[in-house]
Amino acid sequence: MNITKKLLFTALVASFTLSLYSCKTKKLVAKPAPAPVEKPAPVEEKKPAPAPEKEPEKPAPVEKPNFNLDNIQFEFNSFVLKTASFPILDKAVTEMKKSPETKFVLNGYSSAEGTPEHNMQLSVDRANAVKSYFVNAGLNGSNFTVVGHGEKNPISNNNSEEGRIINRRTEIKVQN
Repeated sequence: MNITKKLLFTALVASFTLSLYSCKTKKLVAKPAPAPVEKPAPVEEKKPAPAPEKEPEKPAPVEKPNFNLDNIQFEFNSFVLKTASFPILDKAVTEMKKSPETKFVLNGYSSAEGTPEHNMQLSVDRANAVKSYFVNAGLNGSNFTVVGHGEKNPISNNNSEEGRIINRRTEIKVQN
């Protein structure tokens, strides 16, 4: 029985080996001719017409900066800028970069809630928050003067919440 297994195994290996050689790919005797490719007709290159002589270019007019900016608003009892103030501040940065030598006064204000001392400090902190925003945007910090006004000079009535919201602000003015 052991001899039968050996013979069967040998026959199996031999048939496997023969089948591998018989499956070998055949080499082509002749290569097929490549498909003919037509060459495109030569295209004549057009030479560009000579450019007319240009007049000397005038320098582009420098746009004057617009420092007429809206008020920058803050959260209640805080010097945290309201999200709605960011587009105003970004516009201010753009305008200030047009005239980098201009000096500005940042006037901080608060609503009438709280003690006068607290409101004065809060208004200074609000003006400093705006200055920090400008400095972080690449403007020169020495171009800004910070002034706190506390609850003085309200632009709206402090008797309503809407009025107090408007009074929590920082104004940007060109220094004279």
